Amino acid sequence: MKDTVNKDLILREQLALQRTTLANQTTILAFVRTAMYFFVAGLSTRNLLQIENGLFIEITFYTIAFVILILGLFNYFKHRKMITKNEKHIGDYKLDYYE
Repeated sequence: MKDTVNKDLILREQLALQRTTLANQTTILAFVRTAMYFFVAGLSTRNLLQIENGLFIEITFYTIAFVILILGLFNYFKHRKMITKNEKHIGDYKLDYYE
């Protein structure tokens, strides 16, 4: 009995990896959305506000948007690599099951 692999275990782990992949994609989209908000804030600062340091504020918003985008991309690729690495373990169980 110990030699057989439970089908539910394989399915549960596959579904967990799919959920993790979708969560990772949702997270990158949230980072991109937030970066776009800051970028739009930078674009609209000069047009809407007539203040003395408008250019400085605009550049600050652009910088924040760029940093958020870079952090989001770094986070996405780091987690995607970990997900791909952990996906190999399910393959081992599949090989045991199909033998």
